[in-house]
Amino acid sequence: HLGSVVAYFTSAKFLLYLGHALSTWGDRMWHFAVSVFLVELYGNSLLLTAVYGLVVAGSVLLLGAIIGDWVDKNSRLKVAQTSLVVQNASVILCGIILMIIFLFKTQLLTLYHGWLLTLCYILVITIANIANLASTATAITIQRDWIVVVAGEDRSKLADMNATIRRIDQLTNILAPMAVGQIMTYGSPMIGCGFISGWNLMSMCVEYLLLWKVYQKTPTLALKSAKVEESELKQLNAKKESDVRPAEGVQLILEKDVTCFEAQPEKEVSCAARVAEPFITFRDGWVAYYNQPVFLAGMGLAFLYMTVLGFDCITTGYAYTQGLSGSVLSLLMGASAVTGIMGTVAFTWLRRKCGLIRTGLISGVAQLACLVLCAISVFMPGSPMDLTVSPFADISARLFESETLPNIVSPEDIFATGMPDMLNGSTTPTNNNPEMSPDPVPLVSVSLLFAGVIAARVGLWSFDLTVTQLLQENVVESERGIINGVQNSMNYLLDLLHFIMVILAPNPEAFGLLVLISVSFVAIGHTMYFRFAQKSLGKQLFVCCTPDSQTVSDSSSPGNTSTV
Repeated sequence: HLGSVVAYFTSAKFLLYLGHALSTWGDRMWHFAVSVFLVELYGNSLLLTAVYGLVVAGSVLLLGAIIGDWVDKNSRLKVAQTSLVVQNASVILCGIILMIIFLFKTQLLTLYHGWLLTLCYILVITIANIANLASTATAITIQRDWIVVVAGEDRSKLADMNATIRRIDQLTNILAPMAVGQIMTYGSPMIGCGFISGWNLMSMCVEYLLLWKVYQKTPTLALKSAKVEESELKQLNAKKESDVRPAEGVQLILEKDVTCFEAQPEKEVSCAARVAEPFITFRDGWVAYYNQPVFLAGMGLAFLYMTVLGFDCITTGYAYTQGLSGSVLSLLMGASAVTGIMGTVAFTWLRRKCGLIRTGLISGVAQLACLVLCAISVFMPGSPMDLTVSPFADISARLFESETLPNIVSPEDIFATGMPDMLNGSTTPTNNNPEMSPDPVPLVSVSLLFAGVIAARVGLWSFDLTVTQLLQENVVESERGIINGVQNSMNYLLDLLHFIMVILAPNPEAFGLLVLISVSFVAIGHTMYFRFAQKSLGKQLFVCCTPDSQTVSDSSSPGNTSTV
């Protein structure tokens, strides 16, 4: 019994979990802290944070396919180690620059009329964006490729590993921001920067060692290099006859007899091909994604990102305007993490009972059923929805009436100036003018909204795991990187659209409309998945069968169409 316990804790599977936990913990701490740092540095304004979010989303949208192609064309160990080092080194460098800015901000403001400080801001956002791109490469290679190889041919083991990875994500989403938040609250932002830089330095060394151990314990991870070389040869033969092949040494010996006149044009063609290669990769990646048998399933998942029904800054800000305190919101976030973990458990159970594709259908129905509560909340007492109010009414009121009504707190004031109060525990907007004190806002609407959001996490995470495993099982190994890179780009594109939607209608009176639009996009996403399931299973879609035959039917139908 002791031997089996030791064997588990030294297995490649557990070491992969441990490495992912360390990586995710560092990621979550950094993503939480960098937003707070940028707000703190820019005078409690969200401008730098918004610019950072836009740069990150745009970069992954444009470079997702190219990053995935790089993952495909290089050996697994090289990709994992390179992305790990680049990611952590970028975060460490960012932390050091931020510490310098916090220490010498006053001096930097006076140098070159403040341009040096602006340059530091640009540098921080640029390096942080590089860290995020490296993190994307790490996620693609570990969560979409390594995990498949470690699981081997056992699809039940793959499902369990996917679910465990998501549980780690859920826990770190809650615990990591809490940990670094306490350090920043009781220490200072500069201490927070130093802690994150030190954590990433130590974590990088441990993760590097864990990756090497997993690679040694799983010999099949090394087999990719031969496939990469073979796929590169096929692409070179088809598109770039003049490019260098693996047998370059032999060719160079033979080509010594060739005149320089013949070699020169060949060099020019190769240079032109190299310049055009990123654009060709971008185009080929999206075309390959469209031609995948699981295209509709991937698009369905992407559409779920076009929503305000999550625990991001937008929904949290709306909750503040409705009178919810920070302590209540933290409890709601904890409940959301619990239901998310329940979703990972439901996924493994449903997959065994109903098969993979039907699990996605059931998860989609469960999520939509819960989101009906969110749609109903829009029309319940306490809902501020009023489409007759101009989207920018609050901004205009603040600009023209701030001098006469200084004590009224608008939603924008909460975002722009409420952070010190939030850190001290006072998060509910208050009005000190007794003549203009509004009646307490009924909590029926906001309670239904968050009940729907929290309950829907069960279906959401089960559906996410379903599509993840469909991509793992049905995308050919040589294309896993580029297809998952494009999938990340699609996710970021819809996420970017949801932020644009909020920018166009930022006031609380329009939030109800955003909720209805979000529910509509989720419904469209699940409709796409239903179409995928219908094409994959045909008449057997609603036919009950044994779990074993169902699993074979689910996983083989799309696979046959893609000749995997």
